[in-house]
Amino acid sequence: MAVKIRLRRVGAKKAPFYRVVVADSRYPRDGRFIEEIGTYNPLADPSEFKIDEDKAKKWIANGAQPTDTVKALMKKNNII
Repeated sequence: MAVKIRLRRVGAKKAPFYRVVVADSRYPRDGRFIEEIGTYNPLADPSEFKIDEDKAKKWIANGAQPTDTVKALMKKNNII
């Protein structure tokens, strides 16, 4: 099972809002997930990225791979 840390869109049309989730890579973007570990609001000025650092580090240590977007957000916020 390939586990990814990725964004799950929950916002309305033209108003994106994302949840950072840990999910099996075979499931759809907004489909089933294992655990929710944070949120991302790109419309706020500046954009808001909130994540449970302990859970994120635990999942990465267990082999979960963050997507490129999540990895960039984590680096920007000094989590990895």
